[in-house]
Amino acid sequence: MSGSADRLPRLLALVPYLMSHPGAQVGEVAAVFGLSEKQLIDDLQLVWMCGLPGHTPGDLIDVSWDGGEILIDNAETIARPLRLGIDEASALLVALRMLAATPELAEVRGDALSRVTAKLERAAGEGAATVSGRLAVDVDAAPDALPRVREGLTRGRRLSLRYYVPGRDQVTPREVDPMRVVVVDGRTYLEGWCYRAEAMRLFRLDRMLGVEVLDVPADPPEEAEPIDVTGGVFRPSPTDELVELELSAAGRWVAEYYPCEQVTELGEGRLRVSLRARDEDWIVKLALRLGDTGRIVSPPEMAETVRREAERALALYAHGS
Repeated sequence: MSGSADRLPRLLALVPYLMSHPGAQVGEVAAVFGLSEKQLIDDLQLVWMCGLPGHTPGDLIDVSWDGGEILIDNAETIARPLRLGIDEASALLVALRMLAATPELAEVRGDALSRVTAKLERAAGEGAATVSGRLAVDVDAAPDALPRVREGLTRGRRLSLRYYVPGRDQVTPREVDPMRVVVVDGRTYLEGWCYRAEAMRLFRLDRMLGVEVLDVPADPPEEAEPIDVTGGVFRPSPTDELVELELSAAGRWVAEYYPCEQVTELGEGRLRVSLRARDEDWIVKLALRLGDTGRIVSPPEMAETVRREAERALALYAHGS
């Protein structure tokens, strides 16, 4: 439990626990949260630097652990355990249902996901469960995609795909020598040698509209090497167009989510970033998604394309009203 994704919810639970257990011992608290004493002290050192805006001594949480006894003060603003609103609980329930529908996770963690979902539904109440229950989660466009892909892998046979490419809004035929199935960012992909591209490619299973196992042995060339997906799926090419964007504080997520060639702080949380656009449709959709939290600075013709698309979308809304 050392990652930042685990640490924040742990700290939000740790402070209320310490407020309700004054004088608790370091070893006891560490055992409650499943931590080593060193990990707990690292968390306490971080808590000591947290508090209300202003960051003066009177604004920060006061915590000490001299002699192994933990004392905490000035933390009343987060003294109660975190409570989720209906919208937050609903979002979590939808995410859990999506995970349960992901083939790899459903097989390995299906029971655990069902138990967590049931507990969250009980805790969230009828409102959140009703809202999330109205949403259906459909992971695979072709229901038999995963069994066919696995058959191709097991038998060592080439696959014929009908694959949807959203960037071009096209369905393309592909012949692929399958090599493995991977899950990245909650999506299931087939990795293999694509004879159309003459290169290694990743194919999302939920974009496969048809899969056929061919009676042809899979025989990828020697240069077919597994793709490194540790940093995500998107890998820009040096030949892709370089696009510069200015982002507000609310749009900074772009610099964290996509590989950027340059990131410059502009003050007040704003950024200027340069990244490679794999195609114009993709960058236009990103700019429209950003709305007023970001804008394309260059190239100017792409910024003009975004402006026209935004005007067209607004005109459709006006016509509909």
